[in-house]
Amino acid sequence: MTDQTMQFQAEVAKLLHIVTHSLYSEKEIFLRELISNASDACDKLRYAALTQGDLLAEDSELRVRIVPDAKAGTLTISDNGIGMNRDDLVENLGTIARSGTEAFSRQLEEAAKAAQAAGKQADDKGKAGTKSTEAGQLIGQFGVGFYSAFMVADKVTVTSRKAGDAQGWRWESEGTGSYTIGEAEDLPRGTSIQLHIAKAQKEFLEPTRLRTVIKTYSDHISLPVILVDPAKGEEEEGREEQVNAAGALWTRPKSEIGEEQYREFYHHVGRAFDDPWLTVHAHVEGKLDFTLLLFVPSRRPFDLFDPDRRHGVKLFVRRVFITDDCEGLVPPWLRFLRGVVDSADLPLNVSREMLQNNPLVAKIRSTLQKRVLRELERKAEKEPDAYAEFWDSFGPVLKEGLYEDREARDSLLKLARFQSSEHDGLISLADYVAGMKEGQEAIYTISGESLEALRRSPQLEGFRAKGVDVLLLTDAVDDFWQNSVPDFDGKPFRSITRGNADLGAIKGKTADAAGEDEAKAEKVEGAALGTLIAALKQSLGEAVKDVRETDRLTDSAVCLVAGDADLDMHLARMLKQHQRLDEAPARILEINPGHPLIRRLADRAGEAGGAEALEDAAHLLLDQARILEGESLPDPAAFARRLTAVMTQGVA
Repeated sequence: MTDQTMQFQAEVAKLLHIVTHSLYSEKEIFLRELISNASDACDKLRYAALTQGDLLAEDSELRVRIVPDAKAGTLTISDNGIGMNRDDLVENLGTIARSGTEAFSRQLEEAAKAAQAAGKQADDKGKAGTKSTEAGQLIGQFGVGFYSAFMVADKVTVTSRKAGDAQGWRWESEGTGSYTIGEAEDLPRGTSIQLHIAKAQKEFLEPTRLRTVIKTYSDHISLPVILVDPAKGEEEEGREEQVNAAGALWTRPKSEIGEEQYREFYHHVGRAFDDPWLTVHAHVEGKLDFTLLLFVPSRRPFDLFDPDRRHGVKLFVRRVFITDDCEGLVPPWLRFLRGVVDSADLPLNVSREMLQNNPLVAKIRSTLQKRVLRELERKAEKEPDAYAEFWDSFGPVLKEGLYEDREARDSLLKLARFQSSEHDGLISLADYVAGMKEGQEAIYTISGESLEALRRSPQLEGFRAKGVDVLLLTDAVDDFWQNSVPDFDGKPFRSITRGNADLGAIKGKTADAAGEDEAKAEKVEGAALGTLIAALKQSLGEAVKDVRETDRLTDSAVCLVAGDADLDMHLARMLKQHQRLDEAPARILEINPGHPLIRRLADRAGEAGGAEALEDAAHLLLDQARILEGESLPDPAAFARRLTAVMTQGVA
């Protein structure tokens, strides 16, 4: 079979262009990425061999070998792991098979441009080279570390034979728009990646430089990483040197592990370029015996909101890798976690299907989430500013647990933080309850698309006038958990866009007595108010569920609210946008009896023929309320016609 030339997926081609033409300050990370890939390949083979013992027969000592060849200008990273066939090479090296690829490429390109600009502004001391660039962080965030090889190589050749197959394959590319793939003969099991090192990167052919990089980034790899000196003969002493410690980091006592080692293990297991925000390392003994080493990222993983909601925790059994996709090991609302769980109780030959319903896995999951939540509580208490940054990134995911997981609900409510109408920054529910006004019986909330829009909402006016705090909810998940969580500390959650405001019983800010009397005297009351409401109802008909006065408004003339038994307005709007709701229920139009416009309309309603005269005004009030809610008008032409007519009368 002759070699076949194939085009990269468009997103891969763009990614490779950015990698090869952008500024990177720590090019040595390519070696960490390729060693991590090799280690994973060996882990996968070890697991497959549990049920197919002959896979290890030809070479049972799993390892990674690094061979620099200064004469040939090549650096070869090889492993004797699971290997790849033709389809694996095309899928793993020619495409990025995950959602959000286009957005990722766009984000990466912007970051690369920013990195180049920063590099031009760096001083002569090389400050730009002290940290990985944003573009480099994004590559690791997306999990495509193989392509980092093109930071130092102008051509990459991959040869591989999959365990159990007789046929080997060869993949080659110069990192442009295409690659070639074809058959290769007489290959050992595993994968070999040969980098044709670019002239400007010859330092990565020096054994001393490679030794330093391996010790820095890959010392924790649990199988031997061998550095080969090709200048020495096959039998010559010192030709092969094991550079790393080759021990499972999580099995060592915490006192023997430094922050740098934890950080590099996180980079390896999480395929990440950022630093861990929180490290949880514990050995659990008793009815269960397992070790967990978990990390909370400092940056939001790129696929955090992927519909599959997969976590990043690998399961080991007595140091043998089992799977990185154990569905019941980590709750979906903790899917941002990265790390390992190593169990001494699960059987080595357990299948992934059996794991889903294994009671031991369920117990590990329960203990794991309790440990993580406990550490998050400590962090929130001791470092509130740092915790606020964490919440900005991962709060929306944790809030999924409020309606999915009753067991964790109380802990998650304590951890939850919110923006509010009366505070700058985030506030906890405990602090909210502690600051409730006399006579206030509920925790008030309002949901919407953005903080800016919510702060301008007319429904807030009466609450703001009394100094009553309202939680401002802008995450999509907020509309769902409120219906599942009855209360916090005995105080029910209540949306201010549903039902009556009922502000009369709350003693808020102290007002001047004369001012209160004057405002009361200016309000439309009694028969005049009843006549106006009746006229508005007659004009609007089924377009509204009801018309009533309210004390929730101070500056605006009208607003819309949902009935007590109806869906919250923002939820109904969102469901309709996603075609999960055919038609939103009719709303209640609330009017402010103290507003000058409402007073004038009440006077008009009391005149002969007033109801007919208010026809256009009634619909304009309703459309005004819709606009304030950020909704589109059902009949823009009718709105324009009525507005023109009213303006014409006003200027006549």
